[in-house]
Amino acid sequence: MARRALSVTVVTFTATAALLLAGCGGGGDDSSPDDIKGADSGASSPSTSASVPASAGQPDLSLPSDLKVQFDVTAPSDAKHAAALDNAKNYILALNHGITAQDAEDPAYLFYSLGNATKYAKEQIQAYLDGDWTATGTDSYYKTRTDAVGTSDGVLVTMCRDQSKFYGKNVKTNKIKYTKPSLDDYQEFRLLMKPPQASQKIWKVLQIEVQGRVKECQR
Repeated sequence: MARRALSVTVVTFTATAALLLAGCGGGGDDSSPDDIKGADSGASSPSTSASVPASAGQPDLSLPSDLKVQFDVTAPSDAKHAAALDNAKNYILALNHGITAQDAEDPAYLFYSLGNATKYAKEQIQAYLDGDWTATGTDSYYKTRTDAVGTSDGVLVTMCRDQSKFYGKNVKTNKIKYTKPSLDDYQEFRLLMKPPQASQKIWKVLQIEVQGRVKECQR
């Protein structure tokens, strides 16, 4: 997550989105390491710092006081797209929760993901654990977009990410690894959202694709 001497796993879409959404919840397992450091119109919401406590039937998404996850988003007018976007945001919060909780089996990301999105989150958290890192600073997401996926009920959520103020912190020494701002800080996230099923009840992230060094996301 934070730009440092760890790696990010990029999970790519390995089949058409419609075909994946028609399945029972799994994606392919294609992944590769990558070194780092539609929109419906609606009312714009201000940049907010999210740290969400557990509510009935949902996992704890709270974060430590030194970590902020900010979403500067436009709420889609379509109710399905709005629900898909909300849980795409919850997945990102859950990923950060797992990192700060230092738990590669954290129930938060398991609740909001399926298939390759589950694999991606687990690998990200495990990379932090292996290096004795946690996260601190501000993780920012903006320029969100939602698009219908073919003739299915799925939704593709796209958003930019700025991690220029998002850092790794050693859990043993509490030393923060500060990085110099660069194009490496800007990514584009594409999250393939699967609509609620009888056993799921909520939108879940089925697949995730992360593109690094995205100039269009610079601000």
